[in-house]
Amino acid sequence: MGEAGTRGGTEITDVEQLRAVIGEPMPRAITKVRAQLDDVDRAFIASSPLHLLATSGADGSLDVSPKGDPAGEVLVVDDRTLLLPDRPGNRRVDGMVNILGDPHVALLFLVPCRRDTLRVNGRARLLLDPEDAASLEVRGHRPRILTEVTVDEVFFHCPKALMRSGLWDPDSWTPADLPSVAEIAHRTSPDASLAELEQRYAPEHYRTLLY
Repeated sequence: MGEAGTRGGTEITDVEQLRAVIGEPMPRAITKVRAQLDDVDRAFIASSPLHLLATSGADGSLDVSPKGDPAGEVLVVDDRTLLLPDRPGNRRVDGMVNILGDPHVALLFLVPCRRDTLRVNGRARLLLDPEDAASLEVRGHRPRILTEVTVDEVFFHCPKALMRSGLWDPDSWTPADLPSVAEIAHRTSPDASLAELEQRYAPEHYRTLLY
């Protein structure tokens, strides 16, 4: 395997060089960017059970995390404000730590069987025990921390990426020869037996840990 930075090809080092290859964006790709949410955006967010949250720390460290809940569990407060609930996890809270150092975030909302996605860029802050947390309770779990996002940009991504990937196409869901979740966890948790981890990550047991 070659060392990083030793592959052949011409390295692109500035925007002018990149534009010479790719060209300029189509006008509609520029004009589709808006500064606030509209009714279509609200409906898309209300239908989304999964979004990705990207953050960057003050030191440049990066994180992108999937956030899943029943559809509608991201609260649209107004045309410029979203509230995202925190749910139980492994307590790394990489994204939250990053937000404390750099408030800029990016969100990507997905809806099952929809091939377009909704992108929101904005600035975030963390709120402890806000009144709105009561409306985001699921299965008796009321989040103590909400991430408030002030919207700076919102726009839809075209369907090409999801069409190319075949993400929602059952014919493309060929079994992958990958280790199980338990086998992957065992690589970094050698003190636990594989049998213990298989039991922990069994769907019927893991569902009890979601909230």
